[in-house]
This record gives sequence, C-alpha cells and structure tokens, in this order.
Amino acid sequence: MDSDDDQTGGGNASSDESTRNIEAEDYGSDLSDEALSLPSHLAPISATKDSEGDEDNLDDPSEPHHPHSAEDAGDSDADALDSGSDLEHISISDFDQIPPQTIIETRKYLKQHGNMKFLEKYLPTAASSEDIVRLIVQLGFVPRHLPKPDNSNIMVLIKYLNYAMVKVRSIRTRLDTVKTIDDALEQINKAQKILVITGAGISTSLGIPDFRSSKGFYSQVQHLGLSDPQEVFDLEIFLTDPSLFYSIAHMILPPEKIFSPLHSFIQVIQSKGKLLRNYTQNIDNLESYAGISPEKLIQCHGSFATATCVTCKYHVKGEEIFEDIKNREIPYCPKCAKMRKKLMKNDEDSFVPDSYGVLKPDITFFGEPLPETFHDLIRRDLSECDLLISVGTSLKVAPVADIVDKIPEHVPQILINKDPIDHCNFDVSLLGYCDDVASYLASRLGKSWDIPHKDFDSIRGSAEDPNLLLTLVDEEYREYEVVNRTTEQASLTEVTSQSDGLVGNNQEQESNSAESGGQVSVRPHSPEEQGLPETASA
Repeated sequence: MDSDDDQTGGGNASSDESTRNIEAEDYGSDLSDEALSLPSHLAPISATKDSEGDEDNLDDPSEPHHPHSAEDAGDSDADALDSGSDLEHISISDFDQIPPQTIIETRKYLKQHGNMKFLEKYLPTAASSEDIVRLIVQLGFVPRHLPKPDNSNIMVLIKYLNYAMVKVRSIRTRLDTVKTIDDALEQINKAQKILVITGAGISTSLGIPDFRSSKGFYSQVQHLGLSDPQEVFDLEIFLTDPSLFYSIAHMILPPEKIFSPLHSFIQVIQSKGKLLRNYTQNIDNLESYAGISPEKLIQCHGSFATATCVTCKYHVKGEEIFEDIKNREIPYCPKCAKMRKKLMKNDEDSFVPDSYGVLKPDITFFGEPLPETFHDLIRRDLSECDLLISVGTSLKVAPVADIVDKIPEHVPQILINKDPIDHCNFDVSLLGYCDDVASYLASRLGKSWDIPHKDFDSIRGSAEDPNLLLTLVDEEYREYEVVNRTTEQASLTEVTSQSDGLVGNNQEQESNSAESGGQVSVRPHSPEEQGLPETASA
C-alpha cells in the first residue's frame, strides 16, 4: 500500500539490487525500483528517524537536525562500523576527522560534474579497498560492515560506493530564488505546466480514511488475524479467497459525487490551462467528480472507477458493483455466470478457484504492475513540468515518492501537507489541513482563483475578518503554517469541555472517598474513559 497518510491499492516497492549509476538526466522508465534507498550495509553519518523508523534518510551535514525530527537515528559513527572489522588499518577515528565542509564539497562536485569526473578526481587509478572506503566516508556514509582488506571483496565496496553516489545525487538543493510564501505564490501564478502529486490528505476531510495512521484502515482490520493487514490487498490471496477483501471493502468504498475544496483547487489550476498532470495515489476517484479530466489524471494505484473480471477480463463501471460491496457480497461477472454455475455443479471432482468469474475493482493490488499510463507519461512529464506541488502525502513509498527526486533541480517544489517531510527538500512547505491551505492560496492569488466549492467562503472568511492565518514556523526550512481560526477555536472549546468534565469526575471521586471515611486509591482514567484523544493523556 502506501505511506501513513496515503490511500492506495498497492504498488511496487521492491529494491533493485543491481549496481546502477543513475545520471541526473536519466529519470528512468520504471520508477517502481527503490534505487535511491540505501542498503542496510550503509549508514548516513548524520541521520534522522521518522515515525516509521526509517533510517535510510540522509541529512546534509551542513545543516543541523530538522527540529521536527523525533530523535536521532541512534547509530553513532562508531556503532556504524562492525566492531569485528578486518580492515584494522582503517581507524574509527578516521571518520571523525572528515570535516562536514569536506563532505559538502565532495557531494557538490559529484552533483555538478557527474559520476565519471567525480571518480577520476577522487579515486586513484589502482584504487584499494581503503581508498574506496575513505571515499564512501567522504560522501557522508559509514559502511556498517567491511570486507577483508585483501581486495577479494572489492566489488562489494564498489557496490556500496555506487549506492552512496546514487543517494547523494538524489538529494535536492533548495532554490535560492524560492524561499517565501510570496515566492511560492509567484511561482504558482507564472507556472504553465504544474505537476501535482496527491495523497490521502486531500480526502480525509470527507471522512475517507487513510491507511497507515493509528486510526487508519490497517489498524481497523487487525481483527482479521492477518500476519500483515496489507494482505487484504495481496493479489495472490484475492485469487485464492476473494471473500477476505470483500468482507472489508465497504470500509474504503468512496462516497459518490462529493469532493473536497482541494480537489476543486486542482480543477482551478486545470481551468487556467496550468495543469500538466495530477498523479494521485488515491483510489477514491474523487478527482473525476471535481471535473479533472482523464487526460490530466494518472491514478497511480488504480481506482474504484471500474472493475474487471479476473477470469475473462470483462469490464464494468465501478458503480455496478458498489451495492455488492456495501452488502459485503462478492460481485460476479455476468459473462462468466453460466460457466461458473456449470463448473460448480458438474465438476465436483475438479478444482474450481473461488475467484472464478469474480469482478475485482481496478485498484492496484500488491503483485500487480502499475497502470501503463504511468510509465507512458512520467518521463515526459518530469522533463516538461515547471512547478511541482505535493499535497497530502508523506512520500514514503515508490514509485510516487521517487518523483520529487527525479524532477530537474531547477524546477521549484512546494509542499502542502499536515506535517513537514524531512526527507525531501521542498523550497516552501505550507503546513496545515489541505483544504485550508488551498483556500488560503486561492485567496492570495486573486479573484480568478476562487475555488468553486460550497465550503470555500466559510473556510477563508472575509476580507474584513479573515478566517485563515499564516505563520512562519521555521525560516531556515521555509515552513509556514496555515491555521483555521474556526476549527482551532472549536478544538479549544472541546478540550476545555472535556477538561471540565474530568475535573468534575475527580471532585466526585474525592467526595465519595471522604464519605467512605477511608483512603481510596483512584486509578487514573484511560484516555478512552476520559473521552480524550490518546495524545492528551499525561
């Protein structure tokens, strides 16, 4: 599936272990390979750990840890080396002696001049294992395990070096010309080919769940007893027993004919002739309801818009199986109905798969390739776009997560998301609920950008009494927060009400204790008992 805030049906995230050099201009025909991920053998000298525990993210040593990072990765320079390493002539202290500025300059040369010139400059002609290790370290990495120093495993070190070079070349440098909210607005105004990436954050305001959050879809299906909740979207399991998927499909069935202000904002971009493409990870098909044309929309993980028979490949509109999904029943193909009935009745001794003649929504399950349109258009779109806007996705899973790294570096990138994304260097990050941020941008861009959605006016407020406030959160990381005064006040009122109720309960308990004449040990209420979110408990 996808990242913690993305609703997806699947996708390839397998890593290509081959040693490949990826040039800056080579965007690749298949973004499903996680070629930019580091193997476990390499550890960044400076790393941050996100909520998923991913230690593959790479920080620029010239910058301090991001203030939003939860904690350090926990691997010191010394720990990153195998304590039993046979390369005894390379001391752990060597790693501490490389100044951060040297790492920055080494990376800069690689990014500016490419692999061949970089290797000619930094690696001797008859390079030894020690030379390769030192260059890996000079790029900002420490091999976790080192082979023996007799050059018998030099190809292993070359592979590590290749991974480090690929990773460094994927690290984007923020543009000096796009730093502020005004710069972001200017870029949106002047751009003619905007590439928009969207995830589940653009639909959660409509009550559609994400997948990986603590209250997301996967946490809701744990009662099924699966070893991995993602198994409900495993193609092999579906073909063996489609009833598993259809027992929970109603939970992710999208509402019909509704869409969010953010969907409408993308439609405004389209109406101005500025939308190059919208690559969505969502499977709800709400973009079509908002008026985004099929030619401008790439549903990276498919959608509920259509369904296909797994046996004869007969296609139907998605709405034709919605009633079955709502009733938790398996929809069957009308073309295969007679044959299925005949096989089930007459061939009792032969094997007939449960999935024979079953209609499956055209969402991409694990084990299925991405839609052909993705591969047909992504290379061209990456080379043509003049602005990237990423909305409502944490960009953790390939292939969509790779798009931001493969855009030419001169193309501005803007983030709209509830939380910052530490592993991508966006030029400007606009934090807040997607509908709020979109409404704020539309208000600032002018009357012609007004969002044609019933909630737009109430979200933005009036010129005399604006409802949306912008705050600069972090100047260094160019992060702004858009706050909705109405929802913020409602949240404060709710918390106050809950707190008052908690105080009343405690006073009642104290009174009961006094009346009993004895000392009573009062167990603190759980967040659920208090009616509070878990994060509110001390």
